Amino acid sequence: MLTVKAKYALRAMLDLAHQAAAESGVRRPVFIADIAQRQDIPRRFLENILVELKRSGLVVSHRGKHGGYALARPPEEITFAEVIRISDGPLALAPCASRTAYKRCDDCPDEATCVLRHILIEVRDSTAAILERTTLASASKLPLDGLTGRAS
Repeated sequence: MLTVKAKYALRAMLDLAHQAAAESGVRRPVFIADIAQRQDIPRRFLENILVELKRSGLVVSHRGKHGGYALARPPEEITFAEVIRISDGPLALAPCASRTAYKRCDDCPDEATCVLRHILIEVRDSTAAILERTTLASASKLPLDGLTGRAS
């Protein structure tokens, strides 16, 4: 299940993509308070999320009067899969089905014949395919109010 942290990270990244689109592609810094208010995200929680996204190279921060956060790359180059992996870790439902954090399950007698593992790999592949082709740019064409559940 997607955590609240990942949902907030996606909403913040989409907000930054919307701001860049509104500025004709210019990625100007956006204040945390503005993102928090528009997306109904607790500011402290958002600060921690943005610091993590900055460490991972998805956003940049600027200090000063005109400071804030902006996307580090164009929204066409940032996928949902990347944001979710940074926030929540691997997309797979079990470690034995993960490509990025594979670990054999302790209670599995034989991975080669484990039906559960084979199904979870299919689920991971399908999920990853959708999330890896969904960029902030493609998703930001949708109404932003739909992200928070608030009416337009």
